[in-house]
Amino acid sequence: MDLKDQLKNLFPEHEETPEDTTNVESNLWIQDDPISCKYEKRKGKPITILEGYTGATEDFKTLAKDLKKELSVGGSFKDDKIIIQGDYRDKIMAILKEKGFNVKRVGG
Repeated sequence: MDLKDQLKNLFPEHEETPEDTTNVESNLWIQDDPISCKYEKRKGKPITILEGYTGATEDFKTLAKDLKKELSVGGSFKDDKIIIQGDYRDKIMAILKEKGFNVKRVGG
């Protein structure tokens, strides 16, 4: 007897509702100007910096959170810049293009 059957026995009057697994579009504001993606080293460690997003601050924070979660890396949001730990320019550019952003690679 699995957990689902146990719950049915405990709550027989409960009707199961199907989960909505449709792919929800993100509510991020897509801009016309490209977001610049550049690579730097700080204290000998590589970082990727995204800047140039002109949308709302909350949208930028959400975008930073999504990128960090998808890449499974650390990072931060400071002074209208997203700072991702490591050199992930190619992956970040692919993710942002998939979301509908224009991305410009700066430097090497």
